[in-house]
Amino acid sequence: MWDVAIVGAGPAGAAAALAVKAARPDASVLLLDRSDFPRDKACGDGIAPHVLDVLAGVGVTGLLGDLVPVRRLRLEHERTAVDRPMARPAYVVPRTVFDSRLVHAAVAAGVDLRRHRVRTARSGGGGVVVDDDIDAQVVIGCDGASSVVRAALGLTAGPRALAIRGYAPTPPSRRGQQVIVFGRGRQPSYGWSFDRGDGWANVGYGELLTSRRLTPTRHHLLAELARLLPGSTEGGGDWLGHHLPLSSWRWRHPAGRVLLAGDAAGLINPMTGEGIYYAVATGVLAGRAAVEAIRAGEPAGAGATYRRAVRSLLGRHHRHTAAASRLVSVPALATAAVRAAARDQQVFDELVEVGLGQGLVTGHVVRGTVAGWRG
Repeated sequence: MWDVAIVGAGPAGAAAALAVKAARPDASVLLLDRSDFPRDKACGDGIAPHVLDVLAGVGVTGLLGDLVPVRRLRLEHERTAVDRPMARPAYVVPRTVFDSRLVHAAVAAGVDLRRHRVRTARSGGGGVVVDDDIDAQVVIGCDGASSVVRAALGLTAGPRALAIRGYAPTPPSRRGQQVIVFGRGRQPSYGWSFDRGDGWANVGYGELLTSRRLTPTRHHLLAELARLLPGSTEGGGDWLGHHLPLSSWRWRHPAGRVLLAGDAAGLINPMTGEGIYYAVATGVLAGRAAVEAIRAGEPAGAGATYRRAVRSLLGRHHRHTAAASRLVSVPALATAAVRAAARDQQVFDELVEVGLGQGLVTGHVVRGTVAGWRG
């Protein structure tokens, strides 16, 4: 009987494993993933400084110290743009690198990593049984947008976006920048070019899926990327598509011994499509909730403890991002917000916090946007 079994060794799963070991070094932790590492995964590769703050709380520091930070962010909507330095630099790190480093940190902390494709998970025998031969007091599902663990709980995914990602040479005009150009579709709808600092950029385009239209084709996604960011696809390759399960107005999670974190829990910022911070933050909260429940002799209480922790951290933020994602789908409002950020560094900084961390849409942002609306 393992204390904690974690399905999926991406950022959420590795962070959960690290949190368990940080809270209780003698805990037995099994980390399962269907792939060997390093492995690629479709993503924008943006690592906000908030991610490193959370990891420092479980003893992981210096993870990206050898990489080049990105200090500027450019936002563009139609003919209005803002290009400013961010209050704290971010990083653009391929998932082949970032995920592998997190997994290695977890293994160094004493976590048992095993390649295994999970197919079933069910409660039984005083614990949770994974694929009939793995027993754990608590299971944490971190297995992505198509989560097997979520399906085992009988839960369905909420709204989704679809994106495509590739790597292409960084043109001189976009070096040292994260560039986001908003599209014409329902938000989130934008093309991006994130400079990695090594001559290459992560480039891509994504848009919200709706029941009123067919799933966008690869050709459509690449065409929109080329339209929004001319030249961004030239010399590009490694194109991968992926679904993004978006957060909604109120996040729900069942009680019990099975927890969901990151993409598996439907935790992706609906305004920006950013998910790494949510994954790492909720992975850590899940690991801590599991330890707390096991230590109290009530592992079945882990789900309720975890739900309270996530709502405490992200509840208001989720409501603000849900509202903001609807508002910025109005072209005039999106333009007004970009115009306000171009005029006022504080508006810019606070919008970055909403998009990359756990920030709120403050009165200052609202007033600035109203002023931008009026011209």
